[in-house]
Amino acid sequence: MEPAKSRTLFRFLLIGIIPVLLISIFVLLGPPALLAKSEQPSFCVSCHVMESEFEAWSHAGAHRRKLCVDCHLPNENKSAHYLWKAIDGMKDVLLFYSGSVPERITITEHGKKVVQSNCVRCHESTVMAIDTDRQCWNCHRRIQHRLSGAVATL
Repeated sequence: MEPAKSRTLFRFLLIGIIPVLLISIFVLLGPPALLAKSEQPSFCVSCHVMESEFEAWSHAGAHRRKLCVDCHLPNENKSAHYLWKAIDGMKDVLLFYSGSVPERITITEHGKKVVQSNCVRCHESTVMAIDTDRQCWNCHRRIQHRLSGAVATL
């Protein structure tokens, strides 16, 4: 390859790819304030059809002091947390902007595993002596959004 062409290629890579890479990293990791804001229940309810779930959560006893991400995202390590936050967030954005949000929002199989894991993690000292393979919400039905708070009285 000629030296002029290799310099042009190098400049293209330097000018074209590095900014794209830096912008991608910024978008993926986000500024700290945006990242913190996106962890709040008010953020979750602001951009998609979660009003009834939000309303139920806000009346759900002790759990109303927890954030949506405390139950609905993996919390064993930050990498898994932010990876699934990105995956779930993009899925929600695609469903919302395509008009495909179901009338009744249900939890996925992966979501059930995550919620169960977080129940056991938070209540570890209480559940040490019981079968943690059973889904907590099968006995604690009022924990489910549809069966708690204001929604339970409808």
